[in-house]
Amino acid sequence: MQIMNRYFGVWIPAFAGMTRFVVLALDAGIQRNSLRSHFHSFWKIACILFLLPFFLFAQPSITKEQANYIASKVWQNEGAWQDKYLVHWNDGEDFASLGIGHFIWFPKGHTEKFREVFPMVLKSMEDKNVSMPKWLDSKTPCPWNNKAQLFEAKAKNDKQYIELFLFIKQTMPEQAMFMSQRAFDALPLMLSTLNDYKSKNIVKTRYNKILYNKDGTINEHGLYILIDYVNFKGEGTLESERYNGQGWGLLQVLQNMDYKEKDRFKAFSDSAKAMLSHRIENSPKARGEERWRIGWNKRLDTYLLKEQE
Repeated sequence: MQIMNRYFGVWIPAFAGMTRFVVLALDAGIQRNSLRSHFHSFWKIACILFLLPFFLFAQPSITKEQANYIASKVWQNEGAWQDKYLVHWNDGEDFASLGIGHFIWFPKGHTEKFREVFPMVLKSMEDKNVSMPKWLDSKTPCPWNNKAQLFEAKAKNDKQYIELFLFIKQTMPEQAMFMSQRAFDALPLMLSTLNDYKSKNIVKTRYNKILYNKDGTINEHGLYILIDYVNFKGEGTLESERYNGQGWGLLQVLQNMDYKEKDRFKAFSDSAKAMLSHRIENSPKARGEERWRIGWNKRLDTYLLKEQE
């Protein structure tokens, strides 16, 4: 919708302006041959304006095989490829973590500073008419209020738990495609939160530097980094995802990359470690986030890759 608004915002005023020019030309008594020339110019410009949005706003695309491969690496980071973590609740958290991306799912009435992603995953599946358990849709809250309730349901082989587990297990490809699309959507989302051209250009340039090779092709490792980090710590656009006013998402990582570092993946990894270090230092002591530092840094070390010159 945002893309279409931009598109028609360009096309409709342009079309109206061209039409007004032709009417004025007729009133002014321009010769037929001259008017025909103007009509030709009008239609050339019209064609350019019609096609321009498709070039300006086209998103990169990847194959299902690429998405599944990268999602497998993300699932290794999140759950070590173990089924027991597909429906999980981490210690010290107030929400469930589901699927290969450990997508956040809140119980009814729960409010949290982090983005609730599992309903977004379900909405993407609804749009593709993916079959779901009858009780589940994108507006369904987590049926368990805490970790103890979820693990009790798991121990008793509760019907609702079993249906959810099988659904998650069977829709890994759909989850993979959601994660890849979310990483692509992150760029326009981040840019929409920035006000000045310089800031937008820095973020866009660094995002593209991670994603693309010099010949314009997608770098699979760079794509893994973007998909994993957005899934791991978000886009960085929510004001609620801040401690002491400082964020830790993809936006903040890109903004704070060392432009002097020639190794693009190291620059990203170093910046991410710095952002998460700030998060730990700024976090409420009761959350005990220091215990995650080693694991987080190990994950960010998977972003390192020595490229051939």
